[in-house]
Amino acid sequence: MIFFFSDNHYNTHAGRNIFQNFPEDLKKRTAFFEDDFSVLEDGSWEKKCTLLVLHLIGGTCSLPHPGAGAEKAVKNYCEQGGNMLLLHGSSAAFWQWQWWRSITGIRWVRPNDPDQVDRSTHPQGICSVKVCKCRHELSERLIPFELPEDEVYTSLEQTRPAMFLMEGWVNGENSPQCSESHTPWGGKVINFIPGHKEICVNTPELSANIEILLRYLLKDVPQIL
Repeated sequence: MIFFFSDNHYNTHAGRNIFQNFPEDLKKRTAFFEDDFSVLEDGSWEKKCTLLVLHLIGGTCSLPHPGAGAEKAVKNYCEQGGNMLLLHGSSAAFWQWQWWRSITGIRWVRPNDPDQVDRSTHPQGICSVKVCKCRHELSERLIPFELPEDEVYTSLEQTRPAMFLMEGWVNGENSPQCSESHTPWGGKVINFIPGHKEICVNTPELSANIEILLRYLLKDVPQIL
């Protein structure tokens, strides 16, 4: 089963909107939670999870940062080689956990970062997202697209070797917008960063790319309905 944990992302409900755009077969395989970390904390999801999807930043949106129960379950999932799809700023989903900050491939750096890394930025404007020239099977499947205006995350920290799959241009600045890396335990981590405002999250090409990434991450794991 896919477990998708999201916050309301400053009342944009971006994670929920992304989930609602899942194709029906993937929606049936997904347990979605918004602003509710009780399942994340109790760890009951971990043994049933075939893919962990996140759209949250810990300690924001008037929500607490997930605690010790969540940390134990997430770390165990990762240590078992579990795959993850990190949407928008979710490389900072658990930014207070030291081990998490080093495994996400590319990282959205919060203000007052515990590792004293300069904070990331998020300019707003028209964003053009292109497929990178790279030798990866997804380079022939991902779809370039334009966002009329979005909050685009830039100045990210690279924490692991990563293959950059898509890059975005906003206000003359470019930044990785999709990457693949691997955790120290072998799990695949896809960061897919575009998608903040509702008009952008509902862009057909953005939804199509998320479906492509979901199916790619699920192809080597058993289907548990």
